[in-house]
Amino acid sequence: MALLETLVVVIGVALLGALAVVLKTRLFPSPADEEPREDVAEYIAMMVSVLYAIVLGLCLVSVWDTRAAASDHAQAEASALHQTYLLADAFPEDRREPLRVAARTYAGHVVDVEWPMMAARQPLDPSGWLLLEQLRRAGEVDDTATVSQQIAAQEVLAQLGYVDDARRGREAAAQERLSPVLWAGLIIGGVLTLAFMFIFGIHRTRTHVVMVMGLSGFIAFTALLVHQLDAPFGEVLGTGPDAFTRYFE
Repeated sequence: MALLETLVVVIGVALLGALAVVLKTRLFPSPADEEPREDVAEYIAMMVSVLYAIVLGLCLVSVWDTRAAASDHAQAEASALHQTYLLADAFPEDRREPLRVAARTYAGHVVDVEWPMMAARQPLDPSGWLLLEQLRRAGEVDDTATVSQQIAAQEVLAQLGYVDDARRGREAAAQERLSPVLWAGLIIGGVLTLAFMFIFGIHRTRTHVVMVMGLSGFIAFTALLVHQLDAPFGEVLGTGPDAFTRYFE
């Protein structure tokens, strides 16, 4: 469905651009004695396009870095949580299942509760941190534990420290947004790039229509791409909870 919606938007913008060219040609036709200036239009459009490409590159790098960081944090959190789950085998028998249950509960909360909230760009509530604290308490052993069991408990605490750090990074990535300055440059640059296609007299109407349709459709596509990547946990191009579901079904 997302692909279909993207195609509809891109084709719709391209058709609007073609309609604008037709209306401009009929309402404001170029004088018959006016010399063609395709070369000038091509030069100006090239300069504007280069500047717009720089802004577009900055936008793509920014949103891609945020998405990559979100994916890394989720993977690190799930991996450390899985190691915690495996370390339960080295615990006293009466402490193994509580630690496993706490790890599964935390993973289920992340997948079922927090991931839809991050996809909808909603702030997370403190319940996840409370479950992590319960997991930390479940990883404690008393003085009657053997040396190997105490070493395993220390390793669990170390892994939970990694979970804590990765969780903070995941929450920060979920709140990251593309700078409004870059959004303004992306929109204004796209409008200017299209506007320069109408300023100069291009007498070949069919060529003009094809140029404007292609350019407007591509600009619409890149803007949608940046918008989707700007949601690092979105449903289309965002990071999914696969790292958690792979370890905790």
